[in-house]
Amino acid sequence: MESWQEWLLIAFGLGAIVLLALFIYRQRNALSADQRRSEKASEFARKRRESMIESIRILAQAVEANQVEYSEACLRIKGLLDHVEPALLQKSPFAVFQQVHDKLQHMPTHQARLATEPRFVNKMDKERYAIEQGHADEIRRAATAIRVHVFSEGVN
Repeated sequence: MESWQEWLLIAFGLGAIVLLALFIYRQRNALSADQRRSEKASEFARKRRESMIESIRILAQAVEANQVEYSEACLRIKGLLDHVEPALLQKSPFAVFQQVHDKLQHMPTHQARLATEPRFVNKMDKERYAIEQGHADEIRRAATAIRVHVFSEGVN
């Protein structure tokens, strides 16, 4: 093999090494960026979960202090538990949140309630108050239990 051929092969080898090194560098940077995004998303999810747990505890305290209607608290706690630890809704004493939700879910809220005729709203309010009274003791017990409950780590 002639000298110029050896130098040509060496140049091609060095070029391949440089290209591979550049490729590895870019891949490493891409992996680092993906890892940072993943960590950021995990941190956001953790903070969101902590915020929901805090909201559950505040609602439970409001129930214990009679500062919120029981039906409203049940609907909100049920919605939060769906995201935090849905299995609790099947366990005693927390199942009452699901039970009250199921009995009230047909009732309009927000804008739909405002658009409903007043006589139907009054009828639904009477029904809602009856449901609240029928489950009042269970709701208070469940509120106390959920306020002190230790939630599982990262269960979604």
